[in-house]
Parts: sequence; C-alpha cells; structure tokens
Amino acid sequence: MAFATSDQGGRRAGPGRDTAVTPVKIVIAGGFGAGKTTFVGTVSEIVPLTTEAVMTAVAERVDDVRGVPGKQTTTVAMDFGRVTLDSDLVLYLFGTPGQTRFWFMWDDLCRGAIGAIVLVDTRRLADSFSAVDYFEDFGLPYIIGVNCFDGKLVHEVSDIREALSVPPDVPVVTLDARDREPVKAALIRLVQQSVSFRTRVGADSKPVSSGIG
Repeated sequence: MAFATSDQGGRRAGPGRDTAVTPVKIVIAGGFGAGKTTFVGTVSEIVPLTTEAVMTAVAERVDDVRGVPGKQTTTVAMDFGRVTLDSDLVLYLFGTPGQTRFWFMWDDLCRGAIGAIVLVDTRRLADSFSAVDYFEDFGLPYIIGVNCFDGKLVHEVSDIREALSVPPDVPVVTLDARDREPVKAALIRLVQQSVSFRTRVGADSKPVSSGIG
C-alpha cells in the first residue's frame, strides 16, 4: 500500500493531489496482554510510540500474568501509531493500558475517538468483559477483534459472541495482531461500524476530527 504525505495545512501532497485529509482517532483496547501494543506496531506507518516498562516482581504480584507466559513488559500509559487508509483518511491509533489500575486514563484516551477495537485473548476471556461494558456505557461504537495467538482460533466466533454478550450488530472479527493485513482489515471494519452507528443514531456520519495535528 503506497502512502502519500500531507502538508502542514492538512492537505494531501503529491502529483495531481490536492485533497483535504481527515484525521480520525481510534482506540485499541482490551485486557492485560491481549496484544494491543503488537497490533499498533504491526500496522503503524511510523515508528510507534510506546510506553512499555519492564515487568518487575512487584508488578507480577499486582497483575495477573497467568495465561500470558513469557510476558516481560507492560504498557503503563498508551501506545500511539498512525496509518493511512485512503488518500483523505488517516487513522491515529491509541492503545490503552490493560491493567485495572490504569483505567482512569481511558476517558481521556477515548475523548474524540470515532470508535474502538476490543482485542480479545480467548485464553483470558473474562479480561474482556470490562472493556466491552466500558464502551457500551461510553456510547462509543466498537468491534471485537479476536486475537488468534499462535495463529489458532480456539473457540468459534459465535461462542465468543455469546460469552461476551455482544449485541448482534457489533462485528466480531478474527485476526493475528502480528499480521498486517487482517489488522488493517479490522480497522476498516471499525470505520464502517462507526459510520453505521452514527447513521443509526441520526448523527453526522462524517468522522469526527481527533484534534491531532
């Protein structure tokens, strides 16, 4: 996928191009160790900003590391990346911290976003309940991204939907957070979901500016 650049006025620069660029904000959420940092890093066209810190013995007593063997780092603030989906649409990705003690940051990270992807690790499905509830209460459109660790889908999508009590109008997609194409496809699906959501509630379907840049 070829990427064009934009000038300081927010217009797409290049041969024969003079298109206004719409920046939109998307949140990548989910439980501890669900693959949010990997997701952002896989698709970002810039070097992603991460706030990864090495896990200490103290942190391991606070965070439940069962089911995520070998995890040595954790996000303590957010992840940030950028991807161009079209000549006039640029997504800014904000990955949330997964630990419950950092959830106070979610309101700020979600402000101005058009939607969210809730990454799910089926080995720790209960860790996703709070994220789903949060976006339902927040009123932000979202989709479920089932992260297939080791490339394996452990449970059927219908079973995952039922376990999470996800409404039928919320898409559930499968992906491997290390594979760029399904990650990009999930982002496109979320943009479609956001437009559909805004149409249903009678809001303007034009993406809301993230206020970045």
